[in-house]
Amino acid sequence: MSIENIQRPLAGPRTLASDFGGVYLANAIVAFIFAASGPVAIILSVGARGGLQESDISSWIFGAFFVNSVISLLFCWLYRQPLVFFWTIPGAVLVGPALGHLSFAEVIGAFWVTGLLMGILGFTGWVRRAMQAVPMPIVMGMVAGVFLRFGLDLVYSIRDDFMLAAPMTLAFLALTALPRVSRVLPPVVGALVVGAAVIAATGSFDAKGGQIFALVEPNLYRVSFSWQAMVELVVPLAITVLVVQNGQGIAVLNAAGHKPPINAITVACGAGSIATALVGSVSSCLTGPVNAIISASGARERQYLAGMMVAVFGLGFGLFSSTFTRLLLATPKAFIATLAGLAMLRVLQTAFTVSFRDRFALGALVTFLVTVADVAIFNIGAPFWGLVFGFAASWILERGDFRSLGSQA
Repeated sequence: MSIENIQRPLAGPRTLASDFGGVYLANAIVAFIFAASGPVAIILSVGARGGLQESDISSWIFGAFFVNSVISLLFCWLYRQPLVFFWTIPGAVLVGPALGHLSFAEVIGAFWVTGLLMGILGFTGWVRRAMQAVPMPIVMGMVAGVFLRFGLDLVYSIRDDFMLAAPMTLAFLALTALPRVSRVLPPVVGALVVGAAVIAATGSFDAKGGQIFALVEPNLYRVSFSWQAMVELVVPLAITVLVVQNGQGIAVLNAAGHKPPINAITVACGAGSIATALVGSVSSCLTGPVNAIISASGARERQYLAGMMVAVFGLGFGLFSSTFTRLLLATPKAFIATLAGLAMLRVLQTAFTVSFRDRFALGALVTFLVTVADVAIFNIGAPFWGLVFGFAASWILERGDFRSLGSQA
């Protein structure tokens, strides 16, 4: 076992009280609002596209917030670092097309196996080698391919519901252009507020009867294992967690002066993925943007407390996930599509930049094209084949890039 040691002595009530401060509470609020706005809209969009019912989506959100917040609370306390776990957004997007030809039980089976794989990589300490072995441009070519539809949906929303989508987009752009303001009010949150105001003014909110405010009743799902789901989802899911999401989160924390326990984080992602799969949620990961927000200011040794507060907010959000799901599903479709598209813009920009900036550009292009084409082979979805064909193209035609990758490892 290669699990990093926890920090002793553990923080007791007095230490927690003395480390508390307004700056950490403010950072926690901003970080949580970010996590509970655009990323949740992505889950709703993916779930609706995949034909999931409202109860399935609320159960998914419960797992994504409540279960991962328990892990976050524990890790922030044990390691005295801002280690917040949520869910893999690229992985969630991968699930949407897969639900077109796989049952939800088969997808959940892939979540289980992905969690088991990550647990093994973390316990053995092989995770560092695994993260270094995968060319990032090829991975981000797949990410760009699966995220592209959200950018297109943003454009279609402006075309189809201009009075709602255009003000939201303008608010997002205005806040993005004002960095000082956007630190307090994230652009995606500003777009959400403007959209809610437009919906209230136009009376386009439609709850369709039923009780809105209620505690969640999470579903417990049976698991089905099929080779199609294993081949299509396990490797792409593991890559999006370990390389894309955890890689980003670890880089953010390293830049802030922390030393995140990579092996322990990987084991937590594996265990969290298995636990959240029970209620239909996609694989767990170390979040990048949230940890970036809570580690941006204040004393480094006290930033863990902001992570714990984010986790407390997440516990509450998870318990009332059915309420938030009902409220968001009662809004016009353009609201969710616009919010999800705006949340994806920076990620999509980063994916294109990393894919085509330097090395492995041809492999990344092949990966992107195969993923966007969305042609299943042997009933296995395009993202997997995008990785396969992109890697093969680079291995044949970009051998120099692999040699340079090996020299850096």
